[in-house]
Amino acid sequence: MTFKKTSQKALGTLALSLLMVLPAFALDLGEAKSGGLVGETNSGYLAAVKPSAEVDKLVASINSKRKTHYQQIAKKNNISLQAVEVRAGQKAMGKTPAGEYINSGGGWKKK
Repeated sequence: MTFKKTSQKALGTLALSLLMVLPAFALDLGEAKSGGLVGETNSGYLAAVKPSAEVDKLVASINSKRKTHYQQIAKKNNISLQAVEVRAGQKAMGKTPAGEYINSGGGWKKK
């Protein structure tokens, strides 16, 4: 086999390997919070402290799941979605460990 064909085959294998490994490097919520990329808000939802495409995607995904859960709670207890969101925001900010970000309406601050 020629050097060119060997190089092309090696590059193809490397590219395929990288595509299989990339999902393992996806940002998770714990890393995003501890890294100061996202924080809890008083609205019951996450928000980006340091926005980027990856952070925004994570925030949208988590918030979508939270909203669905909050809607279920509101319906089950015959209360408004807003009441559930506010209570969830209070709980989430209360559980936030020191050093992570919260926003109670006055901007981001470390807890």
